[in-house]
Amino acid sequence: MTFGEQNTESEAHEQLDYAVSRGINFIDTAEMYPIAARKETLGSTERFIGSWLKNRGKRDDLVIATKIAGPNRGMEYIRQPLDFTAKSIKEAVDLSLKNLQTDYIDLYQMHWPERVMNMFGKRGLTEIDTNWKENFAEVLAIYDEIIKSGKIRHIGVSNEAPWAVMKFISESEKHNLPRIATIQNPYSLLNRLFEVGLTEVCMRENIGLLAYSPLGFGILSGKHLNGTQPNSRIGLFPQFTRYTSENATRATKLYQELAHSYGLTLTQMALAFVQQQPFVMSTIIGATSLEQLKENIDSNEILLSPEIVKEIEKIHEMIPNPAP
Repeated sequence: MTFGEQNTESEAHEQLDYAVSRGINFIDTAEMYPIAARKETLGSTERFIGSWLKNRGKRDDLVIATKIAGPNRGMEYIRQPLDFTAKSIKEAVDLSLKNLQTDYIDLYQMHWPERVMNMFGKRGLTEIDTNWKENFAEVLAIYDEIIKSGKIRHIGVSNEAPWAVMKFISESEKHNLPRIATIQNPYSLLNRLFEVGLTEVCMRENIGLLAYSPLGFGILSGKHLNGTQPNSRIGLFPQFTRYTSENATRATKLYQELAHSYGLTLTQMALAFVQQQPFVMSTIIGATSLEQLKENIDSNEILLSPEIVKEIEKIHEMIPNPAP
């Protein structure tokens, strides 16, 4: 999601080349990227990936995922209306196929729900959206048609809650419609809210978590502990305050001290923790430099001992989920 804002097209291609050379085969993006979202750069990330795919040639050894944007005030420039009707979904799929320069999308996700709910830094449900009408079966029927056309292969949700995940599952089983395969939600040492409710749902229903923000917008690299770095995502876009609370900083310091005591960097420990959870299918890393990308991928070879995990749990008990 940095491609087109913090990364040029050539830098994006360099990162993608390196990732594939290290065995990475899953690439996740969204129609609204790059972040921070604005009309002038809309679709740039998909287009950068698309030009790389065209130059590379080999497509079938990769899993390409993207997302359709749901209703969101301020993003009306994406399309009118922003919803999950047949017209909107088909239009979004076709545009992503064009941007990505591919004939099919392996995993197509709903970036956030149509209904108003808690997400993006909000803790707990504060209101029931009475204006939204339940349409799980209708949405799945639209995807059934698109899957049969060959344009997408699997579907998933993102920024979702247990109730909706179970509704999608029950409606797919009731009407013999496509089943969601994945959920993409935040999960990190600073935000383990996924463990409350969604973990059991996903493990029992065989839905994999695609954990996003495993480093909390770079906070869990430790680079901001002595002051916000000016050219970082948080430095460039100060509106992203999800991971910058006093408690998040306090927890980050404790996690860094723990990592160093075991001879690890905070980045290595933070990513290794996420990757070894049984409900995590893939850890989505977003690096702005090749050096960061190398460290992130290297962490895949680290297995945290029961001793260090026990110490992580102690910190979590003291400061649970400071970044909702």
